[in-house]
Amino acid sequence: MSRNVVISGGGTGIGLAAARAFADGGDRVLLLGRREEVLRRAQVPGALTYTADVSDVAGVRGVARFVADELGAVDVLIHSAGGSGRLEPRVEREDPLDLVADNWLVNFRINTLTAVLLTEALKDRLAEPGGRVLFLSSIAAYRGSGSGAYAASKAALHPYAHDLARQLGPRGITVNLVAPGYVEDTDFFGDGMDDARRARLIAETSTGRPGTPGDIAATLHWLASPSAAHITSQIIQVNGGAERGH
Repeated sequence: MSRNVVISGGGTGIGLAAARAFADGGDRVLLLGRREEVLRRAQVPGALTYTADVSDVAGVRGVARFVADELGAVDVLIHSAGGSGRLEPRVEREDPLDLVADNWLVNFRINTLTAVLLTEALKDRLAEPGGRVLFLSSIAAYRGSGSGAYAASKAALHPYAHDLARQLGPRGITVNLVAPGYVEDTDFFGDGMDDARRARLIAETSTGRPGTPGDIAATLHWLASPSAAHITSQIIQVNGGAERGH
């Protein structure tokens, strides 16, 4: 039976790969994103699109109204919106503390607040039993991210997801997280990846290769399947063993 799947950040990278995986399985997909032109370019058979900033309360309320009108119930909710802040508008600051504040606020807005607001807005529309809520965490939540801001914003999703799993479990809804490592073919690194850094990140894996959006999408698809019905409040590492180190 076809399911209704809502994916934030569904126009690129992991979100787009997940959308295609669910659509290929016969599910109806709604892609959410801030950039209308990106959503238009996404090639997902039969997908609906809705342009909104899901870190903004008004934007999320618009999503909730659209879901109510077009879908009704939500079987699978996937939070793929986020990033390191590299795609956000640059703000000139002279004070180093202002720069620190901006970095932390941006990361928590795009990685944590987006997921929390969208979940809370759609929580009562999750199918029961059988609903699935899936968050994208990161290897950085375990190992740090340089400045700390991105890692902290992803790690903040963990206790929220665990609390949500306990809250929604009696309704037959599971909540899990997937923590990718280095994944190629996304916009995450912007222009910040060079050959030396890429080689170092790949060398940290036990599999000797970078991750792909398809690797993460396949894990999300499995967690949303009946086979994973008794798995909840878990963080699934998909990083080729890099989190364990060498």
